[in-house]
Amino acid sequence: MLVTLGNGRRIIIFAGRIIEMGLDFESTVFETRKITLGDTEERIVAGGRDLFPLLPKAFEGIKQIGVIGWSSQGPAQAQNLRESLEGSDIKVVIGLREGSSSMKEAEAVGFTKENGTLGEMYEVCGQSDLVLLLISDAALAQNYKPIFSAMKSGSTIGLSHGFLLSHLQSVGEEFPKDMNVIAVCPKGMGPSVRRLYEQGREVNGAGINSSFAVHQDVNGKATDYALAWAVGLGSPFTFQTTLESEYKSDIFGERGILLGAVHGIAESLYARFTGQGMQKDEAYINTSESITGPISKTISRSGLMAVYEELSDGEKAAFRKAYCASYHPAREILEEIYDDVASGNEVRSVIQASDRFDRYPMGNIDTTDMWQVGEKVREDEERNYAPINAETAGVYMATMMAQVDLLRDRGHPYSEIANESIIEAVDSLNPYMDFKGVSYMVDNCSTTARLGARKWASRFDYILKQQAYATLDSGEEIDEKLFDEFTNSDIHQVLKVCADLRPSVDISVVKTHRG
Repeated sequence: MLVTLGNGRRIIIFAGRIIEMGLDFESTVFETRKITLGDTEERIVAGGRDLFPLLPKAFEGIKQIGVIGWSSQGPAQAQNLRESLEGSDIKVVIGLREGSSSMKEAEAVGFTKENGTLGEMYEVCGQSDLVLLLISDAALAQNYKPIFSAMKSGSTIGLSHGFLLSHLQSVGEEFPKDMNVIAVCPKGMGPSVRRLYEQGREVNGAGINSSFAVHQDVNGKATDYALAWAVGLGSPFTFQTTLESEYKSDIFGERGILLGAVHGIAESLYARFTGQGMQKDEAYINTSESITGPISKTISRSGLMAVYEELSDGEKAAFRKAYCASYHPAREILEEIYDDVASGNEVRSVIQASDRFDRYPMGNIDTTDMWQVGEKVREDEERNYAPINAETAGVYMATMMAQVDLLRDRGHPYSEIANESIIEAVDSLNPYMDFKGVSYMVDNCSTTARLGARKWASRFDYILKQQAYATLDSGEEIDEKLFDEFTNSDIHQVLKVCADLRPSVDISVVKTHRG
């Protein structure tokens, strides 16, 4: 049950527990509006290049934005903000470790020591009014103390991930009390953030949607700072969350349907189909290619039910059986992942794994049979022949819906649920997987996501084989009430609303004739 208290603070009461939902925010600079998602209302800000002239006013008091790190989000956010703030007095400066190999990459796009836009990490922290901490999660956990010490009192800490909050909670520490703490979390990886922003030069409103959070506001300006940051990144729409809700849904989501689950689902179905006599290349096409291609594109353009409705009667029956057999096994693993994230265990495991890298570096997943077969299939750049495999779609969408339902049960807002479970998958990550391959994505994402995907993919693989597929093959009666719950879910209405909040263009990842 959603409750709005007298001070505007929103909470959800679930199973007798009160779950914080943050403030119903207001902005002194940007126009806001409310949307209805399911049985709740949320406030959003619509972006667009026409709002760029408002950025200096929203960033009042900020003369320098320091972008710390040059991995996935750093290059995209720094370049987008520099371009959005062009003509203003606000300078965007990159901060890196002295001697970092990334300095040459930053210089290649115009951030240099000579023009005062590239410097040593701690010096940039001390000189900046807003410091965007975009280094890796493990590095941030190791270096937050000297970073905080280097920053000015009254400045603003900016995060694009709530990992650090989880780490601070686990070690009993807090953010400095004399600083704003805000987050802007683009719903896509850095290259997507940059590519859609570039497309937005010609089509206003192109960009990656973001969520924002104000964790600490010491000067009354934190909300407008966060919204200006999101607008400056090119976000067409910005939704509210809390830093705690964000890290739980984000770290959980990348271990679930965004990366770990899609990896495990594809591997398990490939083994199933080849075991049934399907040729290896056909098995790859009917699993990985089916998910990242036609299944994702159909969800993106027409919604979840459209996948089912495009099937023949026989295929619909196969979809329903696969969906109902897979929902609870997938939900069981997702429940475990969420509990590990919420308790801090998953964050601790990432830090511990990073400490072992000098002895046991992380290997790649692309050496196994499935992904080697996939490389040969993918040599045909003109391929556009993957079908919507009914069984694959049933398993994949059952896992997606199990994630949606779990996040709702745990009190997350629908905007966050839709983005972390569906939109980020079909509009950001899966298009890149379709272009580069699932194994490439898993082997080249952030360390936190990569560790989580490798750790949990095998759990999805095993439980689907041991429970879902065993049920399908045994001829046991399947509880089709699960499918009825799917058809009646609020998520369909939520996605219809969110469809109006999509970027004005699809992300262009490569010039081919595919799709």
